[in-house]
Amino acid sequence: MARSAETAAKDKKITWKEIKRQKVLLIWSAIIVVYGFIFYYLPLGGWIMAFQNYKPKDGLLHSKFIGLDKFKFLFTDGTFIQVVRNTVAMGVINLVVTFVMAIVFAILLNEVKNNFGKKSVQTISYLPHFLSWIIVTGILHDALSGTGIINELLMRFHFIDQPINFFAHPGYFWPIVAFANVWKETGWNAIIYLAAITAIDPSLYEAASMDGAGRWAKIKHITLPSIRPTIMILLLMNVGNVLNAGFEIQYLLGNGLVKSVSETIDIYVLKWGISQNDFSLGTAAGIFKSVVSIILIVIANQLAKRAGEERLF
Repeated sequence: MARSAETAAKDKKITWKEIKRQKVLLIWSAIIVVYGFIFYYLPLGGWIMAFQNYKPKDGLLHSKFIGLDKFKFLFTDGTFIQVVRNTVAMGVINLVVTFVMAIVFAILLNEVKNNFGKKSVQTISYLPHFLSWIIVTGILHDALSGTGIINELLMRFHFIDQPINFFAHPGYFWPIVAFANVWKETGWNAIIYLAAITAIDPSLYEAASMDGAGRWAKIKHITLPSIRPTIMILLLMNVGNVLNAGFEIQYLLGNGLVKSVSETIDIYVLKWGISQNDFSLGTAAGIFKSVVSIILIVIANQLAKRAGEERLF
């Protein structure tokens, strides 16, 4: 008993000593926890608006409770069904294209043997990530306008006889959004894959070279299998962002001619929640988006678990 009490006292002393040694880290951790609680969890109380006929003058506590009426309106509103279709379509396109391009770009960049050229290309590739969507959409407008470089090249090489108004045809809108996302985010998204590739044991490549394996064989049998866990984890995380297809680029590039394919759930929330002061409907649409995202992550995680792949939980 005496020994147990002595051991407990010693462990307690070591614990307090460790706490004092790590006090700066603990203080910053506490700040982050408080920040997360205030800005991520506390606002969830506002979800009650989705079940009320919320009026700012009445507040959350005194607004009339209407149950699921706002959700019933959403699922019977043709416009909402249309924006869900647009959001899912652009989300899936962005997920597939940007995800694949980031992996391909990282592998190709890893094959560059010149360090200066490799670092230069990598730096240039992720710089667009730091540009705002205002600048990116401005570049797109200039490049795709009637007198822009794209129309000039197409006419110069006789692919078309007259300029194309890319922003007047709904069929061009989703590819333009996908291209913008690839151009802006590929270099940035490739960083984590490059880090994973760097962690691969070089002796594996040396052994493969001795066996006569070429570059493609090394990529197929060493690089891709080695970064597979990283690919799976990032894929699972990105699946939950399918409904986060974007707001800025769709809002800035959208117009009356492509409205049927450009509006997303976020724009719908802005339209009803802010422009028309129907905060309850906007909140209901936001809850729908969050719930679907959680369901997608859970389903994707279970599929990965059954397939024996890396998973989030």
